[in-house]
Parts: sequence; structure tokens; C-alpha cells
Amino acid sequence: MTSADPPFTVRAASSRPTGRSAGADPDTVHLALPKGRMEQGVRALLAAAGIGVATDDRAYRPRLSVDGFETKLLKPQNIVVMLAEGSRDLGFAGADWVAERDVELVELLDTELDPVRIVAAAPVALVDRGSLRPPPGRPLVVASEYERLTRAWIGTRVPDAHFVRSHGATEVFPPEDADAIVDNSASGATLRANGLVVLEELMRSSTRLYANPRALEEPGKRRAIDNLVLCLRAVLEARRRAMVELNVSAADLPRVVDRLPCMREPTIAPLHGGAGYAVRAAVPRDGLPRLVPELKAHGATDIVVSSCEQIVP
Repeated sequence: MTSADPPFTVRAASSRPTGRSAGADPDTVHLALPKGRMEQGVRALLAAAGIGVATDDRAYRPRLSVDGFETKLLKPQNIVVMLAEGSRDLGFAGADWVAERDVELVELLDTELDPVRIVAAAPVALVDRGSLRPPPGRPLVVASEYERLTRAWIGTRVPDAHFVRSHGATEVFPPEDADAIVDNSASGATLRANGLVVLEELMRSSTRLYANPRALEEPGKRRAIDNLVLCLRAVLEARRRAMVELNVSAADLPRVVDRLPCMREPTIAPLHGGAGYAVRAAVPRDGLPRLVPELKAHGATDIVVSSCEQIVP
């Protein structure tokens, strides 16, 4: 991608009309942004890709700083429904709610934001060797916001259990109002604080970008969607990597290059006066604590580690 061929037409966020009823171009992509817990992370991801989101505190129709998108703020559960119905072409939502709704969507990108586990949990007193101990004289009661996922789990693990729908704060149901729950858990701290232990992990979820399959069949929308995914993926790749720059003598160059876990090949340039070489490579960030001392031990000097903004392989 070059400056002469940008993925989007960038503009200042304006107040021009948006939406289908405003005479929008048929190639306009109807994008849903999540409202609530996921919102901050998604906005930060867009900002890192150079895409501004302009709104005010009460508005539900943000304006992007790139052309080709009409945008609305929705709760993630509603985004899944609107994508399935086709009134939204593209949207960010949790994989848990896509699985719960059992809808046909195309996952385009896992942002790795808001990672959670969907787990079955119960009070310690009701757990015996990893299984639920049924209370005397009545069936087990399992509470959850996830009805489909929970009923599927009940069918395989505790077929006689009774399902109760919760509407938030599911972890407070046991022991008086339910014997077990199915809920999302990030760190497990909330479960532990309420005396619950995990029985089983049903699935893992995170914030992901989904599309309605029909939107991907329209060439104009597909181009805009592909460009957005390219830019977001470049940010995510950059977050996983760091740029390492170093100097090294000609004698030590092969050993240093051999230890650089770069994407393809490192960039190597001769230093002034034939004093050695300058080497540059984007490396996995989580390997830096091991890599930097190893490079130093094999002759690298003047090592500089910096962050990357975007990386397009």
C-alpha cells in the first residue's frame, strides 16, 4: 500500500446525513460499534488505525473519519441480531453472543480484546470430584443469560436440571436461587468472591469483527470492508511485535541474524566507514526478555527497541 493508493478516503468527521433513509450510497457499509464494556477498546483500535470516531455523549450515530461507512452504537447482543437480520453489514461483537444466538455470520477478525471464558460454576459445597451433587428432593437449578449454551451443557452434564434465565449479576444466584450458573469470567475473581468454583469451560470469547455474508457478496462493500480489516489487522500485528535495531561487526553478523525471529528477513545496511552493519527487524514482543540479552551476548551493540504503529505483511 502506498500513499498514492490509500485504503480509504480520509476526511474530517462531518455532520452529513447517514443511514439508509438519508439517501446513502448503495455501497455504504452499515457498521455497528459496541456500546458499553467493549466500546473503549474498539475505539482505541480504530484510532490506532488512523480512523477517528466523532460523537457526543447522547448520540448513537458516530461519524467515522473515512468515507464509505454509516455507523451506529448498539449493545453487543443487539449487534449480533442486526447482523443476522441484515440491517447491519459489519459489526464488533463477542464470540459468546454469536454462539448463543447460533447465527450465520462471517468472522473477519479476532481483535483479542476483552478475552473471557464462558464457564459453568457452582458453590464448593455442591461440587464432588468436579461434578455437581444434586440437592435432595428436587432437580438442580442452573441460572444464566446464555440460554442456548446452558441448555446444551445441561443436556450433556445434568439432564434433569432446570434452567432459569438471569439478567445480569448471575454470580449472586447461588446458593439460594440457583445451584449452578453459566457465565463469562475474565480473571475468575468474581466467581471466587462469591464462593464459586469452575466446573467446566464451555468456550472462550473475545471481541471480534463479524460481517453479514450477503454484504461480502457486494463488490463495493467488500472493498471497504477488506480495507478496514487490513488496517485493523496491521494494528494488531504491530501490538504483538517490536522493532529491534542494532549494530554488529561483520564477524558477528551471521550469529546475530541467525537469532533474530523476524517476519521474513532483517534489513541490513553497512555502517559508515565499514565499521560493521546496522540490522533492523520486527520481532515478537513477548520474546524480548530472552532475545535482547542473547543478541548482546552474541556481539550486538547499540540495541534500540521501539514500538510499531502498524505492520502490513
